[in-house]
Amino acid sequence: MIRNAAAALVCLAATLPTASHAQGFPQRDITFIVPWNAGGSNDVAARALDPILREHGIKIVIENVVGATGTLGMRRVAAAAPDGYTIGMGTSSTLALIAQGKTPLKNADFTHIARVSTDPLMLLVSTKAPQKSLEDFIGYMKSKPDKVSIGTPGSYNLNHIFASMTARAAGVNYVNVPYTGGSKVVADLLGQHVDSGVLKPSETLGQIQDNLLKPLGVFANQRLEMFPDVPTFKDKGFDVFPYGPVVQMAYVVAPANLPADVRTKLITAFRNAIQDPRFVEFAKKNAFLVDDMTGDALTKEVDSVAVALGTVAEKTFPKEKE
Repeated sequence: MIRNAAAALVCLAATLPTASHAQGFPQRDITFIVPWNAGGSNDVAARALDPILREHGIKIVIENVVGATGTLGMRRVAAAAPDGYTIGMGTSSTLALIAQGKTPLKNADFTHIARVSTDPLMLLVSTKAPQKSLEDFIGYMKSKPDKVSIGTPGSYNLNHIFASMTARAAGVNYVNVPYTGGSKVVADLLGQHVDSGVLKPSETLGQIQDNLLKPLGVFANQRLEMFPDVPTFKDKGFDVFPYGPVVQMAYVVAPANLPADVRTKLITAFRNAIQDPRFVEFAKKNAFLVDDMTGDALTKEVDSVAVALGTVAEKTFPKEKE
């Protein structure tokens, strides 16, 4: 009788609707890993999204896990349980390492949620530096081959690529100085411990407005609306896209194999927060772009950008290929 009763219970359970993974999700705070220093552009963007996400039922706890050009933090995300309670901020910097095979991470290790930002990059110097224009700096590099330093948040990423393109424009070698995040580059730029830095407007805006840092050139085909007087490299006759266009972006990911309904809830919440007028205004004030790219469309974009970054990096660092 006991055996028959157990069999009956199994049959009954099979006829009941399967409980949704997202039923009641989230039931606790979500850890949002930002693999860069506190105060950097990705950290600031995540913290700007936080109060808006809370209005949509998502409470995040931001954790900065720095190191290895973002790979330490992103490895934490990839290894987490695929339940939606650990997510992270992917960037083109880590993506470049994936594309070059310099990390065991793969794009397939993640479920893609939403793109947060697309950022231009700029070459900046301290306002105390004697170089007041892009031409001045290129001339300075030519006069001191192998000695001029350019700070970048990480190595083998887009910042590093553009630092190398700057040296290519001057026709000399240079000293690349990698840091664990943009805020560290800013600090050493202010102290004039490095000659220049390749950074986003969003992580240098305050120092630019306070006349502490000066942008010399934009790594883009068009000038930035916020900095109409800052020329692009192209304006001055320097080609920084000799191997094709590449883009700096940040995007939200979860571990691979995230249940579809949990993914849908996260996509909906982040889409609403990113498209919220308050975040759009925040983006405008910090000179980065937002769009409505989520889910499978984002996965395709990430794969496409990875291919472009891999091609550019292979031609930029041919002697350093492992």
